[in-house]
Amino acid sequence: MRTVPGYSAGIRLLPNAVTVLALCAGLSGVQFALIGRFELCVAAVGAAALCDALDGGLARLLDASSKIGAELDSLSDLVSFGVAPALVIYIWGLQGNRFGWIVALVFAVCMALRLARFNTLLDDEDQPPYAKEFFVGVPAPAAALVAGIPLYLWLHFGDGWWSSHLTVALWALVAAGLMVSRLPTLSLKTVRVPPRLIAPLLVLVGLAAAVLLTAPFLGLAVVAIGYLLLLPYTIHRHRWLARHPEAWNVPVRQRRAVARAARSARRLGLRPPLRRRVAGGASAVARRVRLIGSEDGGATGNGRPHPLPPPGPQYPKGSRRRLGLRRR
Repeated sequence: MRTVPGYSAGIRLLPNAVTVLALCAGLSGVQFALIGRFELCVAAVGAAALCDALDGGLARLLDASSKIGAELDSLSDLVSFGVAPALVIYIWGLQGNRFGWIVALVFAVCMALRLARFNTLLDDEDQPPYAKEFFVGVPAPAAALVAGIPLYLWLHFGDGWWSSHLTVALWALVAAGLMVSRLPTLSLKTVRVPPRLIAPLLVLVGLAAAVLLTAPFLGLAVVAIGYLLLLPYTIHRHRWLARHPEAWNVPVRQRRAVARAARSARRLGLRPPLRRRVAGGASAVARRVRLIGSEDGGATGNGRPHPLPPPGPQYPKGSRRRLGLRRR
């Protein structure tokens, strides 16, 4: 039997090398902020986000996943998307405010809490099957992108209400709150594009590339705002999956058929399966019948067994109405 040789040790270290590059890019953003080159700060954090998106794919492709790589990735995310953006925002818009350093600390701490919760949920085996399609709270790169909206607008339009101390501080706190919130956010790793939407999506990608080349900071602001506008849809999708267990193990492309069947059932007036309270009432009746039989050995006073219940199913009081049954 012919064996396929594995990758060399140097190639298997490539994902960790990309993670280290992301860490260096994030720290370089702080150095650019110290010399007043805030447009390079945005570029450095963007490069860190690109490296963060590549290292996980490379690790799976090369079968080079390891515990040290996972821990290194978390530490890199904390520095690149937590500490670096907090320092950049403080140096740019909060340095003259006595509460500015508190805002920077809150943002960095919330990033650390968000990453700690993410690592904890990786080992949670009690989650439903659809949980892998969502993050709990806004992920680290998206939080850094959202927190920089006032800076993007300042780089494109100049000074305005978006660059005031109060606006920058409040918006940084909003981004920090989104990180540690329980809001479900969509995981792009599980998104599957239908074949009929591939061509329009490529057109949108080309349009986005053109906007980023001609007006990069305005384009980043539009992308960040678009991500926030996607949150209501993500929450709706998460709640829909929680209410429809029959769609949990169905491929994403086939869930539309499940949704259409559910809407058709509602239009036809069909009732959902028995609820827990109905089943509980029926089981209570069965327990009472068994209890009566066990008290006297399952027989009446003349030695005869208990008579059988009347023909037909026995329902608790009021359950006929909930089940949609008519009286005889």
